[in-house]
Amino acid sequence: MGADVRQVADGTYLVHGSHTNWVILADGDAVTLVDTGYPGDRRQLLDSLAAVGSSPEAVAAVLITHAHNDHLGSAEYLRAAHGTPVLLHEAEVPHARRDFLQQVSVGTILRNAWRPGVLPWTVHVLRSGGTEQHPVAAPAPFPAPGALDLPGRPVPVHTPGHTDGHCVFHLPGAGVVISGDALVSGHAISRIDGPQLLPDLFHHDRARAVDSLDVIAGLDGDLLLPGHGPLHRGPVKDAAERARERAF
Repeated sequence: MGADVRQVADGTYLVHGSHTNWVILADGDAVTLVDTGYPGDRRQLLDSLAAVGSSPEAVAAVLITHAHNDHLGSAEYLRAAHGTPVLLHEAEVPHARRDFLQQVSVGTILRNAWRPGVLPWTVHVLRSGGTEQHPVAAPAPFPAPGALDLPGRPVPVHTPGHTDGHCVFHLPGAGVVISGDALVSGHAISRIDGPQLLPDLFHHDRARAVDSLDVIAGLDGDLLLPGHGPLHRGPVKDAAERARERAF
């Protein structure tokens, strides 16, 4: 399956991988890559870079919203093969090294196997390398608060709950919020569409994940690029508030 690459704003591309999205921020042939999909999405990841006129060598940095396997998949490959910096919130750096793992356990998945969509999703996870561990050998924290000196000038915003160091990335000039798994618009085991939290079993700390929706609601934008599901157009504030309503 080829990469599904869609330009959603100037220099901003949303890529739908097998079950997870990533974002490419382009400035000429230089790009910032936000998340990398599953390990099994690598061919699609490389194809998506080519589709926007770039290459692995031209990736200025990989920004990771959070260090789950379906977002971290090819980060270490890019770092080891091309020297690409891999940057995360300081609280997520040890998670990317796999000093610990804040990810849904096999036991939890088995206990939820009765839920619609869980078994097909689990088969996909296994086929995509979702249970493999690809720790990043030398992840680094964001160098300073505020906009990063990278293509797209993304601003990391700490939104803990899904994991301790989860971050969304705000593009104020473009009115874009790259929301990772802090706010999504769909998932294989969700029975609803539109702005929502992921199902509870995926959150390390659900209460903090709900609270982080208020942080997202404070970001100015009208285009939401989630880690799962289609892009969402409309005020980001309204999307976050809708997800908060659905959480209770």
